[in-house]
Amino acid sequence: MFILKLLFKNAFRRRLRTSLTLLSIAIAIMAFGLLRTVVSAWYSGVETSSASRLITRNAVSLVFPLPLAYKDRIRQVEGVTQVSYGNWFGGIYIDRKNFFPNLAVQARTYLDLYPEFILSPAQRQAFLRDRKGAIAGRKLAERFKWKIGDLITLQGTIFPGSWEFVLRGLYRGRDENVDENQFFFHWDYLNETLRKTFPRRADRVGFYMIGVDHPNNAPLVVQAVDRTFRNSLAETHTETEKAFTLSFISMSEAIIVAIQVVSFVVIGIIVAVVANTMSMAARERSWEYAVFKTLGFGGWHIAGLILGESLLITLMGCALGVAVTFPAAYIFKKTVPMYLPVFQVEETTLYLDLIASLGVGILSALIPTWRAIQVRIADGLRRVG
Repeated sequence: MFILKLLFKNAFRRRLRTSLTLLSIAIAIMAFGLLRTVVSAWYSGVETSSASRLITRNAVSLVFPLPLAYKDRIRQVEGVTQVSYGNWFGGIYIDRKNFFPNLAVQARTYLDLYPEFILSPAQRQAFLRDRKGAIAGRKLAERFKWKIGDLITLQGTIFPGSWEFVLRGLYRGRDENVDENQFFFHWDYLNETLRKTFPRRADRVGFYMIGVDHPNNAPLVVQAVDRTFRNSLAETHTETEKAFTLSFISMSEAIIVAIQVVSFVVIGIIVAVVANTMSMAARERSWEYAVFKTLGFGGWHIAGLILGESLLITLMGCALGVAVTFPAAYIFKKTVPMYLPVFQVEETTLYLDLIASLGVGILSALIPTWRAIQVRIADGLRRVG
């Protein structure tokens, strides 16, 4: 207890300098935490991917469709328990800035394949009965103030026209990592309209979603499905849901790497700031350390004082930075909900903050400690006054 009191008094001997250092550390920790949270949010879709689900798309590109007739042949593959399908719709609500994922899906099988989307039985039945019905995530509905029964109009981009839907249900995620900013409607409604307006685009799907009986059988099912359609007019590429999600993330890999680099650059900058503070403090107290040596205290005692003070400052700054990170993350989440629908400070990020602070404290104390130990008693006492 005495040592802690001594370290605290040493740290705040120069209150303005220490306060500014604490503020710098807090800002750096907040920035580091936010950047790491952005990276975690980018990979949130990967974390929620099921090992028992596969995605089949056109082998050339996702933009090329597959025949609806593939559904029955995929269902016959050994190990397949469920098959659903859908299209990325890409509709616009009022303005292009109001972006959110909207998909046309085979409703009943899709909801069976994705139990993480929790929908009340009454709303589920209302959605399934209404061909123009749609369901939306809870957060998406809050964003646009939608209520059950509202008429929602989307302007088609991939599928031109004005498309009207009736909101029949609001789903919530089974856990915090489930995206609650999506919009789903009946693929049959899309297909029937296309038969009248663009017959050549009808009876085609953008992707198939496949449920397998056991995750260990996924590789065999992948090979069997692609082998079934080999040398056909529309060959397929089947992969796990996790691999499918990662393929999208890989398109922005350079951005992710840049964010990660910046997060560590922030830590490097704060190391320099704290090291400068500790160097100034150690230089000012060189005569005190000389007195300690005269009284018989060794280098380890002096090292303990400098290292302890450095760790105390960085840990206090870390605590302040972590406290600020949560409201900052909330504001950031409200600012960009469309791009990072799942944005929350994870426990891993807090551990990284703590590890980074400990690293900063130790690294910042190395040079001042080495210099204080190396100074001779006579040289240290000579600096009095």
